[in-house]
Amino acid sequence: MNTLQKVPLVSWDNGIIMIGVFALVVIVLVVAVLALMNSGKKS
Repeated sequence: MNTLQKVPLVSWDNGIIMIGVFALVVIVLVVAVLALMNSGKKS
């Protein structure tokens, strides 16, 4: 239980970074899907 008490429920220092990385990955995936859809329509 000591390890659980040392880790806060919400860590803003690491949480904001993780949210930013996740948002960046989602944006990259959406752009990739749109690019594949557009390239598919041209053919």
